[in-house]
Amino acid sequence: MQILEKIKGKFKEEIENVYIHNERRVYLDLKNKNDIEKIAKFLFYDLGMRFNIASGVDVRCGFEILYHFSDDTSGQIISVRAKINDKDKPEIVSITPVFKAAEWIEREIHELLGINFIGHPNLKRLLLSEDWPACQYPLRQKDRGS
Repeated sequence: MQILEKIKGKFKEEIENVYIHNERRVYLDLKNKNDIEKIAKFLFYDLGMRFNIASGVDVRCGFEILYHFSDDTSGQIISVRAKINDKDKPEIVSITPVFKAAEWIEREIHELLGINFIGHPNLKRLLLSEDWPACQYPLRQKDRGS
């Protein structure tokens, strides 16, 4: 858990919650979604963790993006959760300036959930056909009411 202690020591004000699933799987919830850029930078450049993937989820009160990082020496995976509470205009800073590897997954999340990644260099379509209706996102849940 040495990695977790380093993260918590540097970002104690930015982390809202820590959930330790087991010694190799940890989840961190951010207080502010846009802190993901500086935390990603720290995990990648300072701790030498590898960015695996990000996953977007439509939840009742908005969206969540989980950024998954792994430490190849220990096998530990750290998932950083950024919550987006605005369903009408969901947006978050892009982490592509930190590492280009995030470019395609952010495009995919944008296309399938409609989340805008501020500062992304190219949010054009990646998966859906060109005739797919604008503003219709296949992974968004249908309105469930209150």
